[in-house]
Amino acid sequence: MSLELTFNPDIQLTEMMRLRVQSLQQRGQKRQDGERLLKSNEHVYHLDFSEQALHFTRWNIRMSAPGRLNIIATSQLWTPDLTHLMTRQLLEPTGLFWKSADDDLIQCYEADAQEFGERIAELAKVRKVMYFLFAFEDGLSPENIECSIEFQM
Repeated sequence: MSLELTFNPDIQLTEMMRLRVQSLQQRGQKRQDGERLLKSNEHVYHLDFSEQALHFTRWNIRMSAPGRLNIIATSQLWTPDLTHLMTRQLLEPTGLFWKSADDDLIQCYEADAQEFGERIAELAKVRKVMYFLFAFEDGLSPENIECSIEFQM
């Protein structure tokens, strides 16, 4: 039996992290040592796991405009309501997907995308919710994508 989970934008957490950047800038302060601040082209998304025993099957990425999407997962150690995001809490590899203006086909680094999907399935065993940074580049924006991940249960 397969299960498709959609990545959901976390508008509140994205805004909270943007306010952190703005607050530091206004006060002329620096980030904490090792803290990872949200960049202007990044948005926070989350996956809600209804099942824990999952095996990665495939990515479902749809882009209505050309550009690049880099999906970066965070480790289970990050609790956004308690701590700031730290660089060491970002996982490798990332999922990099892109679409050229002259091609309808979505491209990716297949080995990295496969390993990334398998890593998410492993983390689902210990998480109910997982957070991701979506970095939009080369003209792509949140309005231009639909993104989900498919698993076998």
